[in-house]
Amino acid sequence: MSDFVAVLNGPNLNLLGQRQPEVYGHDTLADVERLCTETAARFGMEARCLQSNHEGVILDAVHQWRTEAAGFVVNAGGWTHTSVALRDALVTITGPLLEVHISNVHAREEFRHHSYLSPIASGIIVGCGMQGYQFAVERIAALRGQ
Repeated sequence: MSDFVAVLNGPNLNLLGQRQPEVYGHDTLADVERLCTETAARFGMEARCLQSNHEGVILDAVHQWRTEAAGFVVNAGGWTHTSVALRDALVTITGPLLEVHISNVHAREEFRHHSYLSPIASGIIVGCGMQGYQFAVERIAALRGQ
């Protein structure tokens, strides 16, 4: 089994802590990545974190890590609701997919209620803030039997 969890963050998540803190909180992307790294380390794994505002960069990472990663933690941001290409890439991964949303997308605008990723996800964590990432990494470890 692989010893890393892929943590992918989509568009605008580089602005965590600055963009709409009333919705997304005050934690930064660096805080999210640190939490994932620390959580993975508790289970003898590493977290490979990547954020991009360019969909192709994220798709390339999925292609590169799809059979190597123990699992994927993905907050696709706006691509959740629009990207068939990301869904098609993620359906090829061999480990579990945990979809994460910092806010409760179901209590927000109607367009945020649909996800192209949810039907292929092993689990969906919504509205738990930054802690949702921790839950996702812990879930991947649990699915590995740790």
